[in-house]
Amino acid sequence: MRILVTGANGMLGTDLCCLLEQSGHEVIRSSQRENTESDVTLDILDFAATRATLRQHKPEMLIHTAAYTHVDGCERDPDRAFQINALGTWHVAAACAEQDIPLVYISTDFVFDGRKTTPYTEFDTPNPINHYGASKLAGEQAVQKLCRRHYIVRTQWLFGVHGKNFPGTILELAQKRNELPVVVDQRGSPTSTLALSRALIKLLDSPLYGTYHIACKGECSWFEFAQKTLELAGISHVTLHPIPAEQWPSPTHRPAYSVLRRYVLELQGRDDLPPWQEALEEFIELLKAKK
Repeated sequence: MRILVTGANGMLGTDLCCLLEQSGHEVIRSSQRENTESDVTLDILDFAATRATLRQHKPEMLIHTAAYTHVDGCERDPDRAFQINALGTWHVAAACAEQDIPLVYISTDFVFDGRKTTPYTEFDTPNPINHYGASKLAGEQAVQKLCRRHYIVRTQWLFGVHGKNFPGTILELAQKRNELPVVVDQRGSPTSTLALSRALIKLLDSPLYGTYHIACKGECSWFEFAQKTLELAGISHVTLHPIPAEQWPSPTHRPAYSVLRRYVLELQGRDDLPPWQEALEEFIELLKAKK
């Protein structure tokens, strides 16, 4: 299949493009920045350019990973968040709808408010509590309204070797400090870009369009995530201190509990995501090899 990937140079996009090619797909890498390894320079904020790019390259599928994902940045500048995550996605969805191109849109657990104490399913009602979540939900709504053949894929707590992420930051800080404060009262499911990419590639073969939750199995707090990261990396000299989220310096109100249940995949008998600990172990091994 001929697939165009937006945000191809990002943490998820890099792994996804490599695995797509390994699976036999023809990949068109697109990025907003020029002079990169991308095949196409694409500014999703320019609808005419987006439409023209799709007409020129004629993809059979588009996977939209490009987004403004800096959560605190979105809170400080909501206009930018909505411009990229909502309007940019609107442009992509409209161009795909016009040319009847199936669209995969990567969304987030932050569309939920975190008030539940059991995992969120695809059938729960979104209620974002910050600008990042609200802008991504607006993107979901544009995709649903404009593009008949779509997959909306919500994921969470992403980490991978090609970008800035939580376990990578913990390992970097562990080289400089002996004590680290880590939030203990927010829970989610850490998900590697490789695990997500593998699941996405399997999803592309399904005619069952709609909304899916794709995250690694299991759940933990940021504190437990940090503990496991240090354990798997063989680092024992660092002491972690659990702190409540209110003590972490951030302008963003985050959901306390945003674990995603892969309910639709479960119902379809296709839930084969790995445990987050297994995905984390693979990440650390790859990080060591990269260095």
